[in-house]
Amino acid sequence: MDLQYWGYPLISTILVSLVSLTGIIFLNLSGQKLEKLVFILVSLAVGVILGNTFLHIIPESYEYFEHSDIPSLLICFGIVLFFIAEKALHWHHHHVGERIVKPLGKINLLADGIHNFTDGILIAAAWMTDSYLGISTTIAVLVHEVPQEIADFGILLHAGYSRKRALMWNFVSALSAIVGTILMLWVGSWLLHLSYYVLPIAAGGFIYLAGSDLIPELNKQISKYSTLVQIVMVVLGIVIMYLLSTGIENHAH
Repeated sequence: MDLQYWGYPLISTILVSLVSLTGIIFLNLSGQKLEKLVFILVSLAVGVILGNTFLHIIPESYEYFEHSDIPSLLICFGIVLFFIAEKALHWHHHHVGERIVKPLGKINLLADGIHNFTDGILIAAAWMTDSYLGISTTIAVLVHEVPQEIADFGILLHAGYSRKRALMWNFVSALSAIVGTILMLWVGSWLLHLSYYVLPIAAGGFIYLAGSDLIPELNKQISKYSTLVQIVMVVLGIVIMYLLSTGIENHAH
């Protein structure tokens, strides 16, 4: 195996995928503490998802097209596609053991899986260009994924998954990045161009997830204290993704 061509991209993507296991730090918390933490993580997730989508994914999507109407239409298509997907999940109630899992858990896994798939493609493409670009792209994805994966873990817990299943399915979703890397190394540039179209669809999925599923969940808690915590965590999530996006952009320049 050519380490430069296959080894480094795969090692990079595996490292990125392992970030999805950060939820392991919450496994030993008591039920009461975890319940309070999930409330905070879901609020943070809204900010992280919106920040990542509007400050990173969508601006990146527009860079690949001369005509701005194409990514705009693809984002709209993504919203409609995930609306249809959630309807289908409602028609087929899903149980995990004795737990009833809310559709928002699977919607999150689907949107995140698509996004991770495109990350894998971009990491492979970067390494195929040169080593420096491969390393810098891997670091950029890693940094973005840490808050994203912690937020994803909280969403899966809130959706009804047990701690271990939330950790497992979050990791399975992350493995789609490895699939993207392998396919990119195997078939080449046409898949990279395909990812340009997939990325805004994932953005539409994240917008749907935050607006249709997560924010309504937050609105179920109406006390002043809960509202204040939610606002602080949502804003914090956006600020974190803004700082990460601008910091990485400045580093790239």
